[in-house]
Amino acid sequence: MDILAISGVNKRFGGLKALDDVNLNVKEGTIHAIIGPNGAGKSTLLNCLVGRIVPDDGSVNFNGHPLLGRHPHQINQAGIARVFQTPEVFGEMTVMENVMIPAFASTDGAFRINLWKRAADRRQVEAEAEEILEDLNLVDQRDQIVNSMSRGDKRRLELAMCLVQKPKLLLLDEPTAGMSRADTNNTVELLKKIAKRKITKVIIEHDMHVVFSLADTVSVMAQGTVIAEGAPQDIKTDPRVQEAYLGGAHL
Repeated sequence: MDILAISGVNKRFGGLKALDDVNLNVKEGTIHAIIGPNGAGKSTLLNCLVGRIVPDDGSVNFNGHPLLGRHPHQINQAGIARVFQTPEVFGEMTVMENVMIPAFASTDGAFRINLWKRAADRRQVEAEAEEILEDLNLVDQRDQIVNSMSRGDKRRLELAMCLVQKPKLLLLDEPTAGMSRADTNNTVELLKKIAKRKITKVIIEHDMHVVFSLADTVSVMAQGTVIAEGAPQDIKTDPRVQEAYLGGAHL
């Protein structure tokens, strides 16, 4: 069953066509990777899915319901969470506070966090947050101020902030960008570990080691459109992919 169905999506910025008739379906419970060279339209597509950019035309359905026209917080409450290229965290607050805020906001709405209503639920939310921090090897840093954390730890914290919302679909925009190989390998293992949560994942990634370690299906974008899609082993040998993504070199 498809949890996400994107059909005929187009987006122009002046004379630049960033998305050109994008068609892409994501099956529930899978890890679906989107790869392609810089400027292929990958992040623009994710921004359309979370309501930060409005496409010129086309349709996006999530769980059978249209997404286009909804506000970002409404899309989030529908069950979609996103990890950005640059971690979006609250630097002056603690790790635990960062994880608890989206847990409340996901039900109360954008900038409508009703702490009085949620006070009775605080213990339950904190227990859930601690479990997620344990999964992501951050529980020992629960009281640390976020600004003092490494970039890799901030990326993991942002992932925890998404998971605590219990999303049905998790969008990860280059989750290993700027990481060392050791941190990248740790992130891959963490993403495998959280697979038990049965969350469908869409991953934009340039690191082919990450893609082929995780993905069930790979879509390849170039010049704003999807040029190939299939199982990782098929994508590796697709000549269109080798030409568009690596200038003819083998993946």
